[in-house]
Amino acid sequence: MSGVWNAWSWETDPEALRRDVAVAHERFTCSGRLSGRVRPVVGESWRRSVLHGVDPDRTLPRLELTGPALHGHRSAHPLAAAMPLLRRLLLDTAPGPQIVAVGDASGRLLWVEGDHHLRGRAEAMHFVEGADWRESSVGTSAPGMALTLDHEVQVFASEHFSRGVQHWSCSAAPLHDPDTGALIGVLDLTGADPLASPQALALVRAAATAAEMEIRAQRASGFLPAPRTEGEPARLRVLGRDHGLFEADGRTVELSTRHSEILLLLARHPRGLTGDALGALLHERDAAPVTVRAEMSRLRRLLGSGLLASRPYRLCRPLTTDLDEVRRLLADGGCREAVALYEGPVLPRSEAPGVAEAREELQAEVCEVLAAGADPQALLAWSERPEWREDPRVLTAALRALDPGSPRHAALRGRLRRLGS
Repeated sequence: MSGVWNAWSWETDPEALRRDVAVAHERFTCSGRLSGRVRPVVGESWRRSVLHGVDPDRTLPRLELTGPALHGHRSAHPLAAAMPLLRRLLLDTAPGPQIVAVGDASGRLLWVEGDHHLRGRAEAMHFVEGADWRESSVGTSAPGMALTLDHEVQVFASEHFSRGVQHWSCSAAPLHDPDTGALIGVLDLTGADPLASPQALALVRAAATAAEMEIRAQRASGFLPAPRTEGEPARLRVLGRDHGLFEADGRTVELSTRHSEILLLLARHPRGLTGDALGALLHERDAAPVTVRAEMSRLRRLLGSGLLASRPYRLCRPLTTDLDEVRRLLADGGCREAVALYEGPVLPRSEAPGVAEAREELQAEVCEVLAAGADPQALLAWSERPEWREDPRVLTAALRALDPGSPRHAALRGRLRRLGS
């Protein structure tokens, strides 16, 4: 039996597995149905490949970097400092022919080295420096899946979505900045069947850790600059909005509901969340860890590197929310300003348990502070909010602050009577 991330165990017959998965792949590409001995992590990648428009018979990776552009990007990348170590670990003492590939966080291969004969064959499928091996570009492969899921993973033979890659097997692991936790690249071993063995995945995982520690050591010695620090805090707006607005470094990005939920939850848990904990806060029946990883990878690609870290998932730079700003104004006595900023409930259509808790907490806090002694204008503005127009607590507090003889007092009394209070 194979595991979640391992293609097969030592008891597996690779040839039988290859045949079984090939049959399942043929069935899937003809009918869209998954069956047979396909690992769930591979089946989900096949589905994403279809959604990305990858043709299993025709799609080849795009060549995105060549010549001076490739050399300039490589020399400026922090992983350049780790390449001598990776060559010693994975090429100088390799037990057999293999290819070592290192790519950036966008899935572009920057170094492709190793056995000359294998590299010649790999050129036919564009497994070369400068090629884009993201999952969205070429379908299921170990480098693309490792970046998509932010986890080490293997892809064995017919598990590849593109048929032109199914003569190969590979093990890959994501690479992170050791100081910020940001995803900076991917390490891949490609070759024959043994490179989908449990030993190969353990080797790639260990080599990835060694590469990250090498970057840290080079920085400590002064050979590499410290990671770039960001300027002003990023901002997330979630009040009264179904889709959050992320603002940072002069740009504004409208987020999906799910990505809005993730950023809000990470802002509320600055020490970070495990995949299981984040999944529980996103869905009342828990979201699968693989699903959480895929969403985090999409969010990282959308917002760029330097914001999100893994293990645990956490923010790498300050992120303020309009929810926090309302809470600070209330604490400082700025009730009128708080009401003006409060544009509605937190992500009102979100059903994520962690978001619902944040929504209810803020509403209760606003009610408590305003009812305790806000000025009449703030209370009147508060009572006109759609979500609070029929809340007896709000109307009663506003009535207490108004002149009993005023027209507004009479209107609020009428509204309160209509509610039966």
